[in-house]
Amino acid sequence: MRKVSSKVAGVDLPLDKCVPFSLAYIKGVGVSSGNKICEACGISKTLRVSDLTDEQINAVNGHIRENYVVDENLKDKVSKDIRLLVSIGCYRGVRHRMHLPTRGQRTHSNAKTCRRLITIKR
Repeated sequence: MRKVSSKVAGVDLPLDKCVPFSLAYIKGVGVSSGNKICEACGISKTLRVSDLTDEQINAVNGHIRENYVVDENLKDKVSKDIRLLVSIGCYRGVRHRMHLPTRGQRTHSNAKTCRRLITIKR
């Protein structure tokens, strides 16, 4: 009997891909994290998601729940961190508030859309 879908951490994973690449569909988990999850749960990295048993899926779910911040929790954490930077008034917080690049990118020749939006808001 072929599975219809496989939900891990609230995300439907593609059934035709290998487990580490399918786990990368979860926000907050990449391919290298997927490899680590497979090693921790004792799952072969070449195994397809459609071939996983219910016990293996539960093991992956449990491992992700215990060791990773994913999806909505990750979005909340990132927005909370940005709000903290803005509230303390540090350089990165000011750049976030002004909707400008925060990691040292150029704004003279790049980021024109951001600068255009700022002039409209003023």
